Amino acid sequence: MAIIVEHDKRRKEILQKSLDVFVEEGYEDVTFQKIADRCGITRTTLYIYFKNKHEIFLGSIKELMSSLETTILLFINDENLTDEIKLRKILSCIIDKCEDNKKLFIIILGYLLQLKKSGVDTNQRVRRRVVRLKHHLSTVLIHGIQNGEFRATNVKDMNELLYGLIESAIFRLTILNQERIADIRETIDLAIDGFLK
Repeated sequence: MAIIVEHDKRRKEILQKSLDVFVEEGYEDVTFQKIADRCGITRTTLYIYFKNKHEIFLGSIKELMSSLETTILLFINDENLTDEIKLRKILSCIIDKCEDNKKLFIIILGYLLQLKKSGVDTNQRVRRRVVRLKHHLSTVLIHGIQNGEFRATNVKDMNELLYGLIESAIFRLTILNQERIADIRETIDLAIDGFLK
């Protein structure tokens, strides 16, 4: 049992440290050796945990999303918060993560463009990564409607509006190179105000 725990712990540490390498070097310039050096292990040891850099990259993104999801679930399960406050906190947390990981999103954009050139359905890839996020937003919206806190509106449309604002934030950070996205925060607050009864 201890060996499995140690293996999982080491794997998680590698994913966290490799994320920094991807941000600093860019996906194309990262090598197994650079990741191994950052983690203080040999390349051979790194192969025990991962097959290739692609697996590490996807694992790093999954680790980041998992961390975000843990925080979101704390808000969702906090019975002292109204659904409005839960929604505001969740979206604020997501925007904070976007701002904190701007360089990573630039690398993800490059990676997705590379996949698109090779004929991969990038829309499907992104959808797979955000399906849980959309589900959590829907959960809060549905609960808020049932409690009479939000107007009875199509949850799918409400969710798409909020998710579109998150995409806009990422676009502004990565493509338009904006440092801060306070206007997106204001727009999100305005959208939530529009949901209220």
